[in-house]
Amino acid sequence: MSFVCSKQPGGILLAVALLTATTNAPAAELPCQEQLRSSPFKIAYETYGNDNWEIFVMNADGSNPVNLTQTPKAHEHYPQVSPDGTKICFSVDEGEGRDAVRSLWVMDSDGRNRKKLVDSAREPFWRRDGKVIGFLPQEFPKFNVMDYYTKGMSFYELATGQITEHPNSTNLFHLYNPSFAANGKWIVSTVHAGMGFDHAILAIEVLGTNVINLHIPGCRPCLSPDGKQIAWGSGDHEVVAAPIDLETNLPTVGPWRLRIRDKTNETYHVDWSPDSRFVTLSRGLASKGDPTKTGTFLSACEIVGVYAPGWDICAIRAESEGVVDLNHATEADFLMLTTNGFSNKESSWFLPKGP
Repeated sequence: MSFVCSKQPGGILLAVALLTATTNAPAAELPCQEQLRSSPFKIAYETYGNDNWEIFVMNADGSNPVNLTQTPKAHEHYPQVSPDGTKICFSVDEGEGRDAVRSLWVMDSDGRNRKKLVDSAREPFWRRDGKVIGFLPQEFPKFNVMDYYTKGMSFYELATGQITEHPNSTNLFHLYNPSFAANGKWIVSTVHAGMGFDHAILAIEVLGTNVINLHIPGCRPCLSPDGKQIAWGSGDHEVVAAPIDLETNLPTVGPWRLRIRDKTNETYHVDWSPDSRFVTLSRGLASKGDPTKTGTFLSACEIVGVYAPGWDICAIRAESEGVVDLNHATEADFLMLTTNGFSNKESSWFLPKGP
Protein backbone atom coordinates (compact mmCIF):
# COMPACT_ATOMS: atom_id res chain seq x y z
CA MET A 1 0.00 0.00 0.00
CA SER A 2 1.24 3.50 -0.81
CA PHE A 3 0.07 6.98 0.14
CA VAL A 4 -0.52 10.05 -2.00
CA CYS A 5 -1.64 13.57 -1.14
CA SER A 6 -4.94 14.84 -2.55
CA LYS A 7 -5.57 18.58 -2.37
CA GLN A 8 -9.23 19.33 -1.73
CA PRO A 9 -11.17 22.61 -2.17
CA GLY A 10 -10.16 24.99 0.59
CA GLY A 11 -6.53 23.90 0.40
CA ILE A 12 -6.78 20.87 2.72
CA LEU A 13 -4.30 18.11 1.96
CA LEU A 14 -5.54 14.60 2.64
CA ALA A 15 -3.35 11.52 2.82
CA VAL A 16 -5.08 8.83 0.79
CA ALA A 17 -4.13 5.17 0.92
CA LEU A 18 -3.91 3.42 -2.44
CA LEU A 19 -3.39 -0.21 -3.23
CA THR A 20 -0.36 -0.71 -5.42
CA ALA A 21 -1.56 -1.57 -8.93
CA THR A 22 -0.19 -4.63 -10.68
CA THR A 23 0.31 -4.81 -14.41
CA ASN A 24 -2.33 -7.51 -14.80
CA ALA A 25 -5.02 -5.77 -12.70
CA PRO A 26 -8.31 -5.12 -14.54
CA ALA A 27 -8.75 -1.45 -15.47
CA ALA A 28 -11.84 -1.06 -13.29
CA GLU A 29 -9.77 -2.10 -10.21
CA LEU A 30 -7.00 0.43 -10.79
CA PRO A 31 -7.11 3.67 -8.80
CA CYS A 32 -8.89 6.49 -10.58
CA GLN A 33 -5.61 8.38 -10.96
CA GLU A 34 -3.92 5.46 -12.75
CA GLN A 35 -6.83 5.02 -15.16
CA LEU A 36 -6.90 8.70 -16.04
CA ARG A 37 -3.14 8.99 -16.40
CA SER A 38 -3.22 6.48 -19.24
CA SER A 39 -6.37 7.93 -20.82
CA PRO A 40 -6.11 9.41 -24.35
CA PHE A 41 -8.79 12.00 -23.58
CA LYS A 42 -8.43 15.69 -22.79
CA ILE A 43 -10.73 18.11 -20.99
CA ALA A 44 -11.51 21.73 -21.85
CA TYR A 45 -12.71 24.01 -19.07
CA GLU A 46 -13.10 27.63 -18.06
CA THR A 47 -10.98 29.30 -15.40
CA TYR A 48 -10.38 32.82 -14.08
CA GLY A 49 -6.88 34.21 -13.55
CA ASN A 50 -5.15 37.57 -13.85
CA ASP A 51 -8.53 39.35 -13.99
CA ASN A 52 -9.64 37.39 -17.03
CA TRP A 53 -11.78 34.39 -17.98
CA GLU A 54 -9.88 31.95 -20.19
CA ILE A 55 -10.40 28.49 -21.68
CA PHE A 56 -7.83 25.86 -20.81
CA VAL A 57 -7.29 22.27 -21.90
CA MET A 58 -5.72 19.62 -19.66
CA ASN A 59 -5.01 15.91 -19.79
CA ALA A 60 -7.64 13.58 -18.34
CA ASP A 61 -5.68 13.30 -15.08
CA GLY A 62 -5.41 17.10 -14.72
CA SER A 63 -1.80 17.34 -15.88
CA ASN A 64 -0.39 19.79 -18.43
CA PRO A 65 -3.01 22.57 -18.35
CA VAL A 66 -2.70 24.84 -21.42
CA ASN A 67 -4.33 28.26 -21.92
CA LEU A 68 -5.95 28.20 -25.39
CA THR A 69 -7.31 31.74 -25.47
CA GLN A 70 -4.86 34.20 -23.84
CA THR A 71 -7.03 37.28 -24.47
CA PRO A 72 -6.68 39.84 -21.64
CA LYS A 73 -9.53 42.07 -22.89
CA ALA A 74 -12.12 39.38 -23.70
CA HIS A 75 -13.69 36.87 -21.33
CA GLU A 76 -14.12 33.32 -22.64
CA HIS A 77 -16.16 30.64 -20.93
CA TYR A 78 -18.61 27.75 -21.40
CA PRO A 79 -16.40 25.62 -23.73
CA GLN A 80 -18.19 22.83 -25.62
CA VAL A 81 -16.02 20.49 -27.69
CA SER A 82 -17.37 19.08 -30.95
CA PRO A 83 -18.16 15.34 -31.00
CA ASP A 84 -15.17 14.66 -33.28
CA GLY A 85 -12.80 16.57 -30.96
CA THR A 86 -11.65 19.07 -33.61
CA LYS A 87 -13.42 22.29 -32.56
CA ILE A 88 -14.59 24.15 -29.47
CA CYS A 89 -17.55 26.49 -29.41
CA PHE A 90 -17.70 28.90 -26.50
CA SER A 91 -19.10 32.16 -25.15
CA VAL A 92 -17.25 35.48 -25.07
CA ASP A 93 -18.24 38.45 -22.91
CA GLU A 94 -17.10 41.92 -23.92
CA GLY A 95 -18.05 45.01 -21.91
CA GLU A 96 -19.22 45.43 -18.33
CA GLY A 97 -22.55 45.29 -16.49
CA ARG A 98 -25.79 45.64 -18.47
CA ASP A 99 -23.77 46.83 -21.48
CA ALA A 100 -21.90 43.53 -21.81
CA VAL A 101 -22.41 41.51 -24.99
CA ARG A 102 -22.20 37.71 -24.84
CA SER A 103 -21.37 36.18 -28.23
CA LEU A 104 -20.97 32.72 -29.72
CA TRP A 105 -17.51 31.85 -31.05
CA VAL A 106 -15.75 28.77 -32.41
CA MET A 107 -12.10 27.74 -32.69
CA ASP A 108 -10.02 24.66 -33.36
CA SER A 109 -9.45 22.49 -30.30
CA ASP A 110 -5.82 23.71 -30.20
CA GLY A 111 -6.98 27.36 -30.00
CA ARG A 112 -6.30 28.31 -33.63
CA ASN A 113 -8.71 29.77 -36.23
CA ARG A 114 -10.84 31.64 -33.75
CA LYS A 115 -14.05 33.10 -35.23
CA LYS A 116 -17.10 34.98 -33.97
CA LEU A 117 -20.43 33.56 -35.17
CA VAL A 118 -23.36 35.35 -33.48
CA ASP A 119 -23.85 38.21 -30.98
CA SER A 120 -26.26 37.98 -28.03
CA ALA A 121 -26.14 34.17 -28.19
CA ARG A 122 -25.90 31.87 -25.18
CA GLU A 123 -25.49 28.25 -24.12
CA PRO A 124 -23.99 26.76 -27.35
CA PHE A 125 -24.32 23.02 -28.01
CA TRP A 126 -23.21 20.72 -30.82
CA ARG A 127 -25.31 18.55 -33.08
CA ARG A 128 -23.79 15.10 -33.08
CA ASP A 129 -22.51 15.34 -36.66
CA GLY A 130 -20.42 18.40 -35.70
CA LYS A 131 -21.83 20.46 -38.58
CA VAL A 132 -24.29 22.58 -36.59
CA ILE A 133 -24.07 24.54 -33.33
CA GLY A 134 -27.29 25.20 -31.48
CA PHE A 135 -27.62 28.30 -29.31
CA LEU A 136 -30.18 30.21 -27.25
CA PRO A 137 -30.77 33.87 -28.24
CA GLN A 138 -30.68 36.41 -25.42
CA GLU A 139 -34.15 37.39 -24.18
CA PHE A 140 -33.74 41.19 -24.24
CA PRO A 141 -31.09 43.56 -25.70
CA LYS A 142 -29.63 44.59 -22.33
CA PHE A 143 -27.40 41.98 -20.70
CA ASN A 144 -28.44 39.92 -17.70
CA VAL A 145 -26.22 37.22 -16.24
CA MET A 146 -29.06 34.84 -15.30
CA ASP A 147 -28.63 31.58 -17.17
CA TYR A 148 -32.30 31.35 -18.17
CA TYR A 149 -32.31 34.85 -19.76
CA THR A 150 -33.11 33.26 -23.14
CA LYS A 151 -35.91 33.25 -25.70
CA GLY A 152 -36.09 30.87 -28.64
CA MET A 153 -33.62 28.37 -30.03
CA SER A 154 -31.52 28.65 -33.19
CA PHE A 155 -29.01 26.60 -35.17
CA TYR A 156 -25.84 27.85 -36.89
CA GLU A 157 -24.58 25.82 -39.86
CA LEU A 158 -20.79 26.02 -39.93
CA ALA A 159 -20.36 25.35 -43.65
CA THR A 160 -22.68 28.14 -44.83
CA GLY A 161 -23.14 30.50 -41.87
CA GLN A 162 -26.90 30.06 -42.22
CA ILE A 163 -29.00 30.45 -39.07
CA THR A 164 -32.32 28.64 -38.77
CA GLU A 165 -34.81 28.65 -35.92
CA HIS A 166 -36.15 25.60 -34.15
CA PRO A 167 -39.64 24.82 -35.54
CA ASN A 168 -41.11 25.55 -32.11
CA SER A 169 -38.79 28.47 -31.34
CA THR A 170 -41.52 31.02 -30.54
CA ASN A 171 -42.72 28.80 -27.68
CA LEU A 172 -39.29 28.06 -26.21
CA PHE A 173 -38.08 30.47 -23.53
CA HIS A 174 -36.14 30.52 -20.28
CA LEU A 175 -34.19 27.43 -21.30
CA TYR A 176 -30.57 26.82 -20.35
CA ASN A 177 -27.88 24.14 -20.65
CA PRO A 178 -29.28 22.33 -23.71
CA SER A 179 -27.66 19.32 -25.41
CA PHE A 180 -28.42 17.15 -28.43
CA ALA A 181 -29.20 13.46 -28.04
CA ALA A 182 -26.96 11.10 -29.99
CA ASN A 183 -29.85 10.03 -32.25
CA GLY A 184 -30.60 13.64 -33.22
CA LYS A 185 -34.27 13.34 -32.26
CA TRP A 186 -34.26 15.23 -28.97
CA ILE A 187 -32.66 18.13 -27.16
CA VAL A 188 -32.54 17.91 -23.38
CA SER A 189 -32.53 21.18 -21.42
CA THR A 190 -33.50 22.88 -18.18
CA VAL A 191 -36.31 25.43 -18.09
CA HIS A 192 -36.84 27.97 -15.33
CA ALA A 193 -40.06 29.99 -14.95
CA GLY A 194 -41.06 29.49 -18.58
CA MET A 195 -43.16 27.42 -20.97
CA GLY A 196 -45.69 26.67 -18.23
CA PHE A 197 -43.07 25.18 -15.89
CA ASP A 198 -41.70 26.47 -12.60
CA HIS A 199 -38.49 24.46 -12.94
CA ALA A 200 -38.02 21.26 -14.94
CA ILE A 201 -35.74 19.19 -17.15
CA LEU A 202 -37.30 18.73 -20.58
CA ALA A 203 -36.87 16.65 -23.73
CA ILE A 204 -37.57 18.90 -26.72
CA GLU A 205 -38.30 17.35 -30.10
CA VAL A 206 -35.74 18.56 -32.67
CA LEU A 207 -37.96 18.48 -35.74
CA GLY A 208 -41.32 18.97 -34.09
CA THR A 209 -43.20 20.67 -31.29
CA ASN A 210 -43.34 17.98 -28.61
CA VAL A 211 -41.99 18.98 -25.21
CA ILE A 212 -41.74 16.18 -22.62
CA ASN A 213 -41.24 16.75 -18.90
CA LEU A 214 -38.72 14.13 -17.74
CA HIS A 215 -39.98 14.46 -14.16
CA ILE A 216 -36.56 14.62 -12.54
CA PRO A 217 -35.65 17.41 -10.10
CA GLY A 218 -32.72 19.75 -10.57
CA CYS A 219 -30.93 21.22 -13.56
CA ARG A 220 -28.08 21.15 -16.12
CA PRO A 221 -28.60 17.72 -17.72
CA CYS A 222 -25.83 16.09 -19.72
CA LEU A 223 -26.38 13.10 -22.02
CA SER A 224 -23.76 10.40 -22.38
CA PRO A 225 -22.13 10.18 -25.84
CA ASP A 226 -24.11 7.03 -26.70
CA GLY A 227 -27.37 8.70 -25.63
CA LYS A 228 -28.27 5.95 -23.17
CA GLN A 229 -27.55 7.75 -19.90
CA ILE A 230 -28.28 11.14 -18.41
CA ALA A 231 -26.45 12.92 -15.60
CA TRP A 232 -27.66 16.07 -13.90
CA GLY A 233 -27.59 18.03 -10.66
CA SER A 234 -30.54 16.81 -8.61
CA GLY A 235 -29.75 19.49 -6.02
CA ASP A 236 -26.97 21.83 -4.98
CA HIS A 237 -25.00 19.02 -3.35
CA GLU A 238 -25.71 15.98 -5.53
CA VAL A 239 -25.11 14.84 -9.11
CA VAL A 240 -27.04 11.80 -10.34
CA ALA A 241 -26.67 9.40 -13.28
CA ALA A 242 -29.47 7.24 -14.64
CA PRO A 243 -30.50 5.42 -17.83
CA ILE A 244 -32.65 7.33 -20.31
CA ASP A 245 -34.74 6.12 -23.25
CA LEU A 246 -34.70 8.66 -26.08
CA GLU A 247 -35.74 6.24 -28.82
CA THR A 248 -39.47 6.58 -28.14
CA ASN A 249 -42.01 9.37 -28.61
CA LEU A 250 -42.23 9.69 -24.83
CA PRO A 251 -38.68 9.78 -23.38
CA THR A 252 -38.31 8.49 -19.84
CA VAL A 253 -35.58 8.35 -17.20
CA GLY A 254 -34.95 5.07 -15.39
CA PRO A 255 -33.91 4.34 -11.79
CA TRP A 256 -31.10 6.50 -10.40
CA ARG A 257 -28.07 4.24 -10.38
CA LEU A 258 -25.26 6.60 -9.24
CA ARG A 259 -25.52 9.47 -6.75
CA ILE A 260 -22.44 11.66 -6.20
CA ARG A 261 -22.81 13.68 -3.00
CA ASP A 262 -20.90 16.41 -1.25
CA LYS A 263 -22.46 17.85 1.90
CA THR A 264 -19.73 20.50 2.20
CA ASN A 265 -19.45 21.76 -1.37
CA GLU A 266 -21.92 22.47 -4.13
CA THR A 267 -21.64 20.19 -7.17
CA TYR A 268 -22.44 21.36 -10.72
CA HIS A 269 -21.53 21.15 -14.44
CA VAL A 270 -21.36 17.39 -14.96
CA ASP A 271 -19.89 16.04 -18.21
CA TRP A 272 -19.24 12.51 -19.52
CA SER A 273 -15.98 11.12 -20.85
CA PRO A 274 -16.24 9.93 -24.49
CA ASP A 275 -16.28 6.29 -23.34
CA SER A 276 -18.84 7.04 -20.58
CA ARG A 277 -16.53 5.54 -17.93
CA PHE A 278 -16.03 8.83 -16.07
CA VAL A 279 -17.86 12.03 -15.28
CA THR A 280 -16.36 15.32 -14.24
CA LEU A 281 -18.02 18.01 -12.16
CA SER A 282 -17.20 21.32 -10.50
CA ARG A 283 -17.32 21.58 -6.71
CA GLY A 284 -16.83 24.36 -4.21
CA LEU A 285 -18.49 26.45 -1.54
CA ALA A 286 -21.64 28.43 -2.31
CA SER A 287 -21.17 32.14 -2.98
CA LYS A 288 -22.60 35.04 -4.98
CA GLY A 289 -19.42 35.94 -6.85
CA ASP A 290 -16.87 38.68 -6.27
CA PRO A 291 -17.63 42.24 -7.50
CA THR A 292 -13.92 43.14 -7.48
CA LYS A 293 -13.25 40.69 -10.34
CA THR A 294 -13.26 42.35 -13.77
CA GLY A 295 -15.64 40.80 -16.27
CA THR A 296 -17.68 38.95 -13.65
CA PHE A 297 -21.18 39.38 -12.24
CA LEU A 298 -23.03 38.95 -8.96
CA SER A 299 -25.31 35.92 -8.79
CA ALA A 300 -25.16 32.26 -7.80
CA CYS A 301 -21.57 31.19 -8.43
CA GLU A 302 -22.48 28.22 -10.63
CA ILE A 303 -23.82 30.58 -13.33
CA VAL A 304 -21.70 31.38 -16.40
CA GLY A 305 -19.79 34.63 -15.85
CA VAL A 306 -19.98 34.53 -12.05
CA TYR A 307 -16.69 34.02 -10.20
CA ALA A 308 -16.72 30.92 -7.98
CA PRO A 309 -13.86 31.22 -5.46
CA GLY A 310 -12.34 27.91 -4.48
CA TRP A 311 -14.11 25.89 -7.16
CA ASP A 312 -12.26 23.01 -8.77
CA ILE A 313 -12.96 20.12 -11.13
CA CYS A 314 -12.86 16.46 -10.17
CA ALA A 315 -13.39 13.17 -12.04
CA ILE A 316 -15.46 10.25 -10.70
CA ARG A 317 -15.82 6.73 -12.03
CA ALA A 318 -19.23 6.69 -13.72
CA GLU A 319 -19.33 2.88 -13.75
CA SER A 320 -19.85 2.94 -10.00
CA GLU A 321 -23.25 2.15 -8.50
CA GLY A 322 -24.98 3.54 -5.43
CA VAL A 323 -23.68 6.56 -3.50
CA VAL A 324 -20.24 8.13 -3.81
CA ASP A 325 -19.65 10.55 -0.93
CA LEU A 326 -16.91 12.97 -2.00
CA ASN A 327 -16.26 13.96 1.61
CA HIS A 328 -15.10 10.42 2.36
CA ALA A 329 -14.16 8.88 -1.00
CA THR A 330 -10.56 7.98 -1.79
CA GLU A 331 -8.67 8.31 -5.06
CA ALA A 332 -9.82 4.80 -5.88
CA ASP A 333 -13.16 6.48 -6.67
CA PHE A 334 -12.33 10.04 -7.69
CA LEU A 335 -9.51 12.46 -8.47
CA MET A 336 -9.20 16.23 -8.17
CA LEU A 337 -8.07 17.48 -11.59
CA THR A 338 -7.58 21.16 -10.67
CA THR A 339 -6.54 22.42 -7.25
CA ASN A 340 -5.90 26.17 -7.55
CA GLY A 341 -9.52 27.19 -6.86
CA PHE A 342 -9.59 29.74 -9.72
CA SER A 343 -13.29 29.30 -10.53
CA ASN A 344 -12.66 26.15 -12.57
CA LYS A 345 -15.99 25.19 -14.15
CA GLU A 346 -17.76 23.77 -17.22
CA SER A 347 -15.56 20.80 -18.13
CA SER A 348 -15.92 19.26 -21.61
CA TRP A 349 -14.20 15.97 -22.52
CA PHE A 350 -12.88 15.06 -25.95
CA LEU A 351 -10.56 12.78 -27.85
CA PRO A 352 -8.00 14.96 -29.64
CA LYS A 353 -7.18 14.26 -33.26
CA GLY A 354 -3.61 13.69 -34.36
CA PRO A 355 -1.74 16.05 -36.71
